[in-house]
Amino acid sequence: MTTLSYDQLRALDARHVWHPFTQAATAPPPILALGAKGATIYGADGREYLDMVSSWWVNLHGHGNEAIAAAIAEQAMRLEQVIFADFTHEPAARLADRVCRLLPGDLDRVFFSDDGSTAIEVAMKIARQYWSNQGSDRRVFVAFDGGYHGDTVGAMSAGRSSGFFGAWENMLFPVEVAPFPATWDGDDAATREAQALAVLDEIFDRNRDRIAALIIEPLIQGAAGMRMCRPEFLQAVAARAQAAGTLLIFDEVMTGFGRTGAHFACLKAGVTPDLICLSKGLTGGFLPMSLTVAREEIYQAFLGPDLLKAFLHGHSYTANPLGCAAGLASLDLLEAPACQGRIRAIEDIHRQRLPDLMARHRQLIQPRVCGTIAAFTLPGQGYGSAVSARLKKDFLENGVLMRPLGDVLYLLPPYCIEDSQLHRAWDTVDFVLSRL
Repeated sequence: MTTLSYDQLRALDARHVWHPFTQAATAPPPILALGAKGATIYGADGREYLDMVSSWWVNLHGHGNEAIAAAIAEQAMRLEQVIFADFTHEPAARLADRVCRLLPGDLDRVFFSDDGSTAIEVAMKIARQYWSNQGSDRRVFVAFDGGYHGDTVGAMSAGRSSGFFGAWENMLFPVEVAPFPATWDGDDAATREAQALAVLDEIFDRNRDRIAALIIEPLIQGAAGMRMCRPEFLQAVAARAQAAGTLLIFDEVMTGFGRTGAHFACLKAGVTPDLICLSKGLTGGFLPMSLTVAREEIYQAFLGPDLLKAFLHGHSYTANPLGCAAGLASLDLLEAPACQGRIRAIEDIHRQRLPDLMARHRQLIQPRVCGTIAAFTLPGQGYGSAVSARLKKDFLENGVLMRPLGDVLYLLPPYCIEDSQLHRAWDTVDFVLSRL
């Protein structure tokens, strides 16, 4: 294969590629990545970038992890893909078993799909058909203000209050929206929680026996700006869903696989949902794959002699063996004492550095830390603002990849990051803010 020059590759990209979440008319040219290792991305411009967003939250153990790469290569020589409607294979069966063993309660049935959005679509379709299979016409969904669940139509409908989907408003189905009582370190959210729960009670009363499911990002709303809530709020939400006899869906696409400090946010919150959606970190950032895990009772409602009672949904690459092999290798790394120690160390550094940053920059508000995620708010800057764009540019110029979420800055590194690298990232945040 002929090697193209840096300028030739950039010209091809500019001519043919449509990048996500980007206004191409105003955005600078994308950085050409030549490679990556650990927490560092190497650019064709000769610069190195600390990946402080884990490449859109997917990369758990660092770039180029040799254990995951070897597992994929070995599996590729044995079985790269097989139709999952008629076949099964060892990596899929083993991955489903291992994930279920880590999850609470009877979350025992795994449906494979492709990414976070499709995991949400699967959960919502399962919830809708679960009631239909039992002769109940429940079609109302309840979500939370600011929630973001993906970019397919069902996921957009559940996340309609996030503000991202105005262009497709006429495509979305109605969803009841309850307030989300965002909180931060040192905050007393009890009043906001009580107000949110009162609205939720009113929604349940108004839609008695009509709600198919309630969906929430547990502990942290990611795209909304790393908005966090207390475990007590999730426990109260779960109690109300149970009392109303409806299903509870946890969107753990971002929070799963250690991000909150526990393997899953549901474990940290002490809540067992009826359905849980997992993706992003599932394969350690190597391959697209997602899981929707259901309680056994839900699975049983789809069994019977009639094919139309089955869940007639699937994807061409469902349970791709390469992705399953990556998932198994990633779980090996995640459960190892070394990785668990790194997760604790990252949180310790966040909690050490964030208060000092807040003290040095008095304009910052709402500091918050949960596991490997640290965030704070720079008030008054919306998505696409000049300040937000400048901050992103300044971070890149100083060798750190960070993507502000509107007026929120956050650090979400891969678990392999060294203490010195994480301190350098915090030093860079301090320096960039001092120039603002």
